[in-house]
Amino acid sequence: MTTRPRASLGRILQDLGSTVLDVAAAPGDLDAEVTGVHIYDPHDEPMVAPGGIVLAVGVRGADGVRALLERAPRAAGIVVKLPVEVDERVRAAVTETGVAVLGLTRAASWSQVAALLRSLLAEGDLDGPEDEPQGDLFSLANAVCALLDAPVTIEDRSSRVLAFSGRQDEADPGRVETVLGRQVPERYRRMLDERGALKELYQSRDPIHIELPADMLDRAAVAVRSGDEILGSIWAAVGEPLTEQRQRALADAAKIVALRLLRDRAGADAQRRLRADLLSTVLAGGTGAAEAAGRLGIATQRLCVLAAQLTDQQEGDPARGESDRQRFCDALALHVATIHPKAAAALVGSVAYAVLPLTAGPEDEEARAVRIAQDFLARVGPRHPANIGVGRLAGTLAQASRSRADADRALRVLRARGTSGQAAGYTDVHFESLLLQVADVAGAEEQTPTGPYQRLLEHDREHGSELAATLRAYLDAFGDVNAASARVHVHANTFRYRLKRLVEISGLDLSDPEARLTVMLQMRIFGP
Repeated sequence: MTTRPRASLGRILQDLGSTVLDVAAAPGDLDAEVTGVHIYDPHDEPMVAPGGIVLAVGVRGADGVRALLERAPRAAGIVVKLPVEVDERVRAAVTETGVAVLGLTRAASWSQVAALLRSLLAEGDLDGPEDEPQGDLFSLANAVCALLDAPVTIEDRSSRVLAFSGRQDEADPGRVETVLGRQVPERYRRMLDERGALKELYQSRDPIHIELPADMLDRAAVAVRSGDEILGSIWAAVGEPLTEQRQRALADAAKIVALRLLRDRAGADAQRRLRADLLSTVLAGGTGAAEAAGRLGIATQRLCVLAAQLTDQQEGDPARGESDRQRFCDALALHVATIHPKAAAALVGSVAYAVLPLTAGPEDEEARAVRIAQDFLARVGPRHPANIGVGRLAGTLAQASRSRADADRALRVLRARGTSGQAAGYTDVHFESLLLQVADVAGAEEQTPTGPYQRLLEHDREHGSELAATLRAYLDAFGDVNAASARVHVHANTFRYRLKRLVEISGLDLSDPEARLTVMLQMRIFGP
């Protein structure tokens, strides 16, 4: 094994294979170094760093390709959905700029490709010159492919594709869909589960052979273990059962992959902790904020803080809960990175914080940030039910801590409402947030309700009545007895009697606006 070469166009094409990307026009060799992935927006000025890959969403025809080449002359390549029209003017522009034009299969979504390319570029980021030359998962997948003479995928315990070998175009459509989506489709996973293949795989320490329907190649698979812990699995698309020699090779490969996964997991955990510490320093403000922002490479002006939290926390399974929170944070980081290259996100405790730079525009910055948060929640949908609080715009890095506090307060309001899948800006929930803060002060000072509201609560406790609920319904309905009685599911006459009783017991003057405001605030601060 050798260490993974730098991220070049040639290496990326070799990893992905012609199933996903193909070369439509190239200036020569494909040795250009790739530094990042950028989403093209025709309405914005391209901000493509040297060596970036531009995903040309919506670009069609030779004129569109040529115009983009002229707008992004420092890119390593541009990616256009097939079929790609290439004429003499496009070839001339490719030669002049040195930017390659790549064709993307129509079966792939842009979000999948963006995630796929970023994951390939991230491979080996933690490697240093002192690291052992163990290679990476893609190199391992290619090595196993050569040993077995079959296309290979390496997957984690949840059937997400961690790496894959070349020659995937020799496999069946199910494998191609798996590689493009970086996840085994649910229908295939369900089929394997119904056949008992997954149970057999995770119970066996030796490779197994799995027979599949006639329109698919069979699979040879082995679990990747660390002691009794299942780390993942290796899958090969084969035309016939493996020979004994190749079974031994697959079993040996599983041991090497296990070592690599353990090493990557330790490195990834360390990197995540570092990013979380740096982002926490930025959000706390102070003297170290500027240095931390520089190390993260994030913007220091005109930024907004987002605070996102899952609403279905896994209380019974801490490991599962932590994994879900980390995947949610990774998804948020990817989302904000597509908005601005100097955005960043990290998990701090149970909350995923994102620092989102915002350029001046016709739309209010906070409203735009809320819309971005809503778009993200719509994308993750039922897989990650969550709420997001959005802080006010911070003109400088010194104001980032204020924006973070705003985001925390907005998130708390959403949590207090018991909602899920909602995003709210701080200014939209300002008063509710203030009431929660007042409730905190009252609780810390052990303050309790007083006056008419206190007398109602005491009467309800002693007699099992519901006079406080009757009063709340009356006030919420603006004094409309019919609407209020329907809300508490009693007859209007019964409601009027209760209303008369609560006035007698509490001494509350419902005709006095100041008295109504006082009792309404006590209800919000102290609760029922």
